[in-house]
Amino acid sequence: MKVEELVRRSLHHMAESDARPDPGLAGRVLRTRRRRRARGVTGAVAAVAAVVAVAVAVPLTVPGSGGGESAAVPQDDVIGRPGESPPRGLIAAGDVALASWYTNETEDLPGGDAVGGRKWRLYDPDTGRYEDTDWAWIDVAPGMRTAAVLEDDLPARRIGLLDLASGEVERWIPLDGEGVGSVEFSPDGERLVATAYSHNPDRRFKDASYWLNDDKVPGAKRSRTGFYVADADSGDAEYTELPYADDPDHGMEGMNGREDLNWSSDGELLWEHWAFEPGRLYYDLSGEKAERPAREKHVSYAEAGLSPDGRLVGGEFAGEGDEIASEVLDARTGERVAKVPGQQLLAWADDERLIAWGCDPGVCQENEYKNRLVLIGFDDDEVIPLSGNRAGNGDGGDARRWVPEFTER
Repeated sequence: MKVEELVRRSLHHMAESDARPDPGLAGRVLRTRRRRRARGVTGAVAAVAAVVAVAVAVPLTVPGSGGGESAAVPQDDVIGRPGESPPRGLIAAGDVALASWYTNETEDLPGGDAVGGRKWRLYDPDTGRYEDTDWAWIDVAPGMRTAAVLEDDLPARRIGLLDLASGEVERWIPLDGEGVGSVEFSPDGERLVATAYSHNPDRRFKDASYWLNDDKVPGAKRSRTGFYVADADSGDAEYTELPYADDPDHGMEGMNGREDLNWSSDGELLWEHWAFEPGRLYYDLSGEKAERPAREKHVSYAEAGLSPDGRLVGGEFAGEGDEIASEVLDARTGERVAKVPGQQLLAWADDERLIAWGCDPGVCQENEYKNRLVLIGFDDDEVIPLSGNRAGNGDGGDARRWVPEFTER
């Protein structure tokens, strides 16, 4: 990948119980059968077109951290809101759902500084809608029963475990040391990684200004100090020092103060985005540099990453001319196995379908940011819209420019 594309991607990441049989059981069984089918079976997307359903909340017990009663999460195979942008009601497909979404906001401060932040909307199973919140950060655990939340102002000194059914924080995990600016559940929902900073990573400083197009704007100062790994059940949290990765040949000072750590797909390692090759830096839980896992060798900047069965990778944009398409790769060899009609691959609905930003060629030629969520399969060209088209021009300050966060439901 060219350096220009890597930098562009980096900037993009800145911006951007009931004893009776459960009524949703049949849908989940069908999805399980679909995940186990041979790769040669075709028409996966066409098969679900007839079951694009109106969401009806169904109580069920699902895995996830936090204990207590489960939130009511609709289990229809596909729940689309093609007339809504931003979405008001739940969006879901296959095994995942849009658990939350946010917009980026910036406030100018006296003296020429500024502070950015995210305005979060979180799915409320009681209302069946995405509701405004005051949390500075949200990450929803697999099962959509519990969310890890941080309070303003960052860096936060504790992590809250929010019960989605009641809307109340069940427990606070205190942090003995540096505050944190982000938190993420492990893939199994049993642990949390929280990235620590000495100051708000979204703060922008006049004395670190840089040129953005034709404007001089306040810039970031790098401040990551390390990370905590916390047990979601016991609340025990251990801090490990890990300052930001310093690379004198590829300095990014001024552009991005966030250097959040994320879990690897198996929950054994941590990684951070890197604007240049190899695109990611990996660490073990003691903070030491680690080799990139073989199963993630061909994972790139596309958010979808590995398929649930680990055989495929959602790849980068691969359209030619006016074509809107992205590639799907063999996770073992890195070879292209399919090209799908998606602008940007965001999440795997199951082993054969992806949720992506989609954009009709005519619309994208006018404004590439007027995209919408779609469900696509790599054995079929059919595209199922899941949301309405976003508005704006890519400016993170545009209140209509919403960013989705998906979670296993």
